[in-house]
Amino acid sequence: MSESKHDLARFAEIEQLVNSISDIPDSGARSVCVELLTRLLELHGAGLERIVSMISQSGAAGADIVQRLTRDDLAASLLLLYGLHPTDFETRVKQALDKVRPQLKSHGGDVALLGIDDGAVRLRLDGSCHGCPSSSLTLRNVIEEAIYAAAPDIASLEVAGVEDRPHAHGGFVPLQILQGNGHAVR
Repeated sequence: MSESKHDLARFAEIEQLVNSISDIPDSGARSVCVELLTRLLELHGAGLERIVSMISQSGAAGADIVQRLTRDDLAASLLLLYGLHPTDFETRVKQALDKVRPQLKSHGGDVALLGIDDGAVRLRLDGSCHGCPSSSLTLRNVIEEAIYAAAPDIASLEVAGVEDRPHAHGGFVPLQILQGNGHAVR
């Protein structure tokens, strides 16, 4: 399992455990669990804030370390969790879109940021993947994954659809394209 998938699995396990606290029948035990979790998060947040502050005070080398932390999925998610991520929400969304644009363009698509309001992101998909029957869904999934990875603190995501352009083959997709080599049999 890759490091990122392992981290996601750990987050999912933690989320399940936290959600199971509400299933504890004893209200006193439930309260103790919630209080313990709250105190641990506060302690970890204060410690992480102190660490980031010390690193940031180390001049150019410290600034470089903080930037490297923002590019690491696990470290960045912790910085976000504790409100310490140095890159603002809108910039992170724009960076995510810039990151996927080459992939979208290779499939004949693009994305436009229509607006961001209180954590709600509005996008419009343009173009489509020629010869791909599920191009809109594919493009949408690529974009959503990138945005949720860069900005998990998003409140909502609205994606206006894609207008599929007619295929160069008049609706017919040659067998060779479906097989993946992209060349039609002549």
